[in-house]
Amino acid sequence: MNGRSLKLIREVIINSGKLTSIEISQDSIYMDFQDVELGIPKETEDFTLTVRFAVDSFFTVFYNNIWDIEFLSKYNFKSQLLSEYVLLDVEDIRFVDFEYLNNFFYDYKKEKSISVVEDFNIHNIRCDFFMLIKTKEIAIVVGGNQLDFFTKHEKLDDASLRELSNQWMLYFLKYHLKRNIIKNPMCENHPLMYPKE
Repeated sequence: MNGRSLKLIREVIINSGKLTSIEISQDSIYMDFQDVELGIPKETEDFTLTVRFAVDSFFTVFYNNIWDIEFLSKYNFKSQLLSEYVLLDVEDIRFVDFEYLNNFFYDYKKEKSISVVEDFNIHNIRCDFFMLIKTKEIAIVVGGNQLDFFTKHEKLDDASLRELSNQWMLYFLKYHLKRNIIKNPMCENHPLMYPKE
């Protein structure tokens, strides 16, 4: 995906997105985000975006309180597997931003890394892609040499991502024409509803 698409991924997640699951399977890391602003929301299913990193992947979590990363205690080091549901509100997301990464080293007392690369060092990232996620409790850096995005129905490319984003924006605009009939928290709490002065 190009740089514009990565910026769009950030935009569709940070307004109301939540990190809902983390799955590590040998050299692949999957992260599911729920309530992303893509597509037309249906009452029967939440819109989910899955981000996958592969090929020399790594997962690093920055934290101050060990209880905030309890989900990592279930990581099976022998088979390199983890499948955990979490519920973390996303405050910010960035892609390949070393300056933003430096904040994590100062804002958090501890860090824990998982990687198939034996000499992996978060202070010396050597991969093509990485994503930084800041939540209220912790910060996560996940990366690898391959990056893919999926919905429940398809693998996304630049064009399909743009189309789904446009669909959501049309839904948002139509929602406000009939907001007395239905209520959608994603639309009610959207920054476009309350612009900064």
